[in-house]
Amino acid sequence: MGGIKTAAQYQAQLRALLPAGPAWDPEQVPELEEVLQGVAVELARLDARAADLLNEMDPAGVSELVPDWERVMDLPDPCLGATPLFGDRRIAVRERLTAVGAQNATYFIEIARSQGYPNAFVTEFEVPRMGRSRFGRSCFGSWRSQYIWVLNTGGRQSLGRRFGASYWGERFGVNPGSALECLIHRNAPAHTLVFINYN
Repeated sequence: MGGIKTAAQYQAQLRALLPAGPAWDPEQVPELEEVLQGVAVELARLDARAADLLNEMDPAGVSELVPDWERVMDLPDPCLGATPLFGDRRIAVRERLTAVGAQNATYFIEIARSQGYPNAFVTEFEVPRMGRSRFGRSCFGSWRSQYIWVLNTGGRQSLGRRFGASYWGERFGVNPGSALECLIHRNAPAHTLVFINYN
């Protein structure tokens, strides 16, 4: 496949496909070249739009079909707000398509990092059991606390809002955690209880 053809290439191709005879001779029928040129422009436009459609099928290159991808993937994510920027919408489509969930600490740490907490870590509580517990290495709790875990954000967001780097309408001096809390609580295993420690 040679890529997208130009109108001149289509015109030359159409000219080569003309049947033989005086009725199709461009010198005897000069209007024929104008017809070929008009058809060639439209074929080149359709070729370019077909290439655009192939790019829109892959979320990595999506631009025009972002609203359609969002409809299919149940976006925008209510956890991230109702009116994200267009670039953020494209990223959300790509991430929703490639996301793989998990029920381990690493997965929830990655969620926290994606929300701007690079030093996040998880504290899990264990029930003291004979032969499995090690003093000084585990966080012990009661039988009920074995289903409780804490996501420690490790400090403030690295995405702090500042003059010249934020868009109109954003508040300064705020450390919003509502998106993080929504994402963590939505993805947390149903039998667990999670607390978020913002330090």
